[in-house]
Amino acid sequence: MNPFTVRLDFHGDLNFFVGSTRRGGTVQRFLGEKTSVKDVIESCGVPHPEVDLILVNGRAVGFDYGLEHTAEVEVFPVHAQPPYLKENRLQATRNKRFVIDGHLGKLARNLRLLGFDVAYDRQAQDRQLLQVMASENRALLTRDRRLLMHSVVRHGYCPRSQNADAQTIEVIRRFELFGAIAPFTRCLRCNALLEKVAKGDVMQKLEPLTKVYYEKFGRCTGCGQIYWAGSHFSKLQKRLEAIRARCS
Repeated sequence: MNPFTVRLDFHGDLNFFVGSTRRGGTVQRFLGEKTSVKDVIESCGVPHPEVDLILVNGRAVGFDYGLEHTAEVEVFPVHAQPPYLKENRLQATRNKRFVIDGHLGKLARNLRLLGFDVAYDRQAQDRQLLQVMASENRALLTRDRRLLMHSVVRHGYCPRSQNADAQTIEVIRRFELFGAIAPFTRCLRCNALLEKVAKGDVMQKLEPLTKVYYEKFGRCTGCGQIYWAGSHFSKLQKRLEAIRARCS
């Protein structure tokens, strides 16, 4: 097979992965054999879970499409595909269950505060993250682009920001979660749902001042942790409301 050239145009915020040295998100690759479009895209630094639409010479294709001749490839992220091409999408948008790598603990806490199902273990290795993702049908959230490129990853996202609140907003927008926000319904420790509990049922576990000043309590259905609207509650409310306002 004669060598051939593939020109790739990355749209939207996919330039985040391509790098500032590539003008306008355009990359050229010189190939000497038939290669899947997925492999060519990822050779440019863009993980496949970030790609929602691929056009090869104007025609929508899947990740397994083989490039074997000179071609023009356009690559679009979620929410940025041309409006006239609503079919052939490669990503699910409204995933509500996540597994998060150990470097994004604050993001995991934020999402649990907002009521989302988040599997998180600070000590988890890559293989454990991938196992949980696959067995529990979760989307993977990580800033490790190489991990996102793993062939078993179906759905995932790489937060662009290093700020936890900004990352939270990104995830809510990416997966269209605004309408599913349910603050203070999940345990921050183990991720299980909370249930209302009578004060008398948890009285023995409360500190003396808590017994005096608080009447409403919640209890984790998993680990049994007790929750109430303590002095920190108003600060958390304001923070979450600020996040919601920026998402709307």
